[in-house]
Amino acid sequence: MTRPSAVEVNFDSIVGPTHNYAGIAPGNLHSARSAGAVASPRRAARQGLDKMKALADRGYVQAVLPPQLRPDLRLLRSTGFAGDDAEVLAAAAEASPALLSAACSASSMWAANAATVSPSADTADGRLHLTPANLVTNLHRSIEGVQAARTLRAIFADDSMFCVHDPLPATPAMADEGAANHGRLCARHGAPGVEVFVYGMHGIGRVDGPKKYPARQTRDACMAIARLHGLDPARTVFVKQCPAAIDAGVFHNDVISVMHEGCVFAHEAAFELGGQAVRAQLQHAIDALGPDGPQLAWVEVPESRVSLSEAVRSYLFNSQLLSHPSGEGLLLVAPTDAQECDPVREYLAELVGSADTPIREVMWVDVRESMRNGGGPACLRLRVAMTEAELAAISQGVLLTDALYTALCAWIDQHYREELAPPDLADPALLAESRAALADLEQLLGISGLADVQTEHAV
Repeated sequence: MTRPSAVEVNFDSIVGPTHNYAGIAPGNLHSARSAGAVASPRRAARQGLDKMKALADRGYVQAVLPPQLRPDLRLLRSTGFAGDDAEVLAAAAEASPALLSAACSASSMWAANAATVSPSADTADGRLHLTPANLVTNLHRSIEGVQAARTLRAIFADDSMFCVHDPLPATPAMADEGAANHGRLCARHGAPGVEVFVYGMHGIGRVDGPKKYPARQTRDACMAIARLHGLDPARTVFVKQCPAAIDAGVFHNDVISVMHEGCVFAHEAAFELGGQAVRAQLQHAIDALGPDGPQLAWVEVPESRVSLSEAVRSYLFNSQLLSHPSGEGLLLVAPTDAQECDPVREYLAELVGSADTPIREVMWVDVRESMRNGGGPACLRLRVAMTEAELAAISQGVLLTDALYTALCAWIDQHYREELAPPDLADPALLAESRAALADLEQLLGISGLADVQTEHAV
């Protein structure tokens, strides 16, 4: 059977105007270390946008996802704060600063948590499926699912080609944090593949997770998504994270491993069963593809070369792994923080010079503002394998062009603050600025419903 040609599209979120360092995500060590520091929303948004442009200039198909409106007055009003907008913000700042921080979080900037995606080559009905993450583990993230579903349905609006599900039930047993805990192995993007779900604990009726920090993905959630997407059980693999790694700061699997085409790039401490057993599981599923399957390349970084703590600190594995523009091998898009870690830099220099691995080049990108909040290059993007027909069917205004890049740079410079400190979150002007920014962004991207999603709660 001839499969339609396909391309992997990187959907990166634009960092929102309320980007700040509240340090409210247990287990995210970068976020905790930055708590209370002064952030730069303008610099954060420009860094993310510049990463997108650098990849677009290399020939990759790049798209943008809009930020969500913050502060989220729905959250504050639903927890008992009343009055006009300014009164609600002032009352929350006085009575519950932590709740105000949650309502102001710009964490939707990390598109890898927006949804889990299965391309049409893998699904029973031949449509591309997306399930927005419920993100129930943390309050500030649990408020993202409704708007994420709305935005994805606006972009992937053709029901004959796309299916955007509702988030899973908002319960710890079904905790789901999206593509950050999901990978796919394939010979090429238009071919059927093996979908890999990584979880931290089982879920319903089981307590088998880490001891110090929460496991944010359950096996039950992974299995539910696989059923919703109509995946072939023979080509679907469920793998458990190493609990000790979660307690060391690996709150998502994409902090410790990344997959692309036939390559798995992972730390030896990534999986509970160990690399050899997981490799065997993946090979068994790849064998079910027959001649359509990829050649598995297992690149495991030993603790003796890069320690687990160095991997977490540098975000080596929170890098994007992409097909190289030359058509030969893979490109690793890594944060400059990893470049500044001697063991990581030295290891990667040897890796790209070796004929034994498919990784041929490292591209360093500066996303320090995002890194200080706990998200690297891979956190900022949601990858979606799409056929040419599917790509033509999405809302075209989100595809990054030179003109859109220029317009977004001007939009950021107009609407974003250079600095934002925790006390600024109660400023009513910040809410007004965010609303104005999203209203203008609707016009730039051709997507409605970004700025007015909270107006039904206005007094």
